[in-house]
Amino acid sequence: MSLAGETRAAVDDHPFLRRALRAGVANHAAVARFLDVDGDEDAVAAAVRRYAEDLPALERRDATPRVSMSSGISEVDGDTATGEADWLLAVGDASFARDGGSLTALVAAGEGLDSRALAHSLERLHAADIDPVAAGVADGLAVVVERRDGADALRVVEDALASVPDRSQ
Repeated sequence: MSLAGETRAAVDDHPFLRRALRAGVANHAAVARFLDVDGDEDAVAAAVRRYAEDLPALERRDATPRVSMSSGISEVDGDTATGEADWLLAVGDASFARDGGSLTALVAAGEGLDSRALAHSLERLHAADIDPVAAGVADGLAVVVERRDGADALRVVEDALASVPDRSQ
């Protein structure tokens, strides 16, 4: 594989570097030093610069999805729960419903809520030291957090969804 191809693959192995290059905020020489690519550092930095020039610019979405917060969420046993539960999310063997529990759910509705939006939201939550209990995306996006984290998580997710790169990016 050529040095350029090896450099591109190494950048793609680190999505945060790819986003930084698309946003135009990464120092090419610093990226070259970070990457595990055999070759002269200046040549790797030049390959990083050329790759950055080929990447589409990072753009924000036109519309921010609406995010609502709902308290009273709990993990329920999907096999024994009654039909009264207002189901919210099921991930693996864990199911969550609105039934008076001690968790809070953030639910977003709108265009472009995909795995990229979920991943971006989760990254931002972790950066804010908020550990989600569960999260998923289907016809909307849902994140379950501890009740004490609800208000902070709402602000973080709203801000994160406002800055998710356009799906075509």
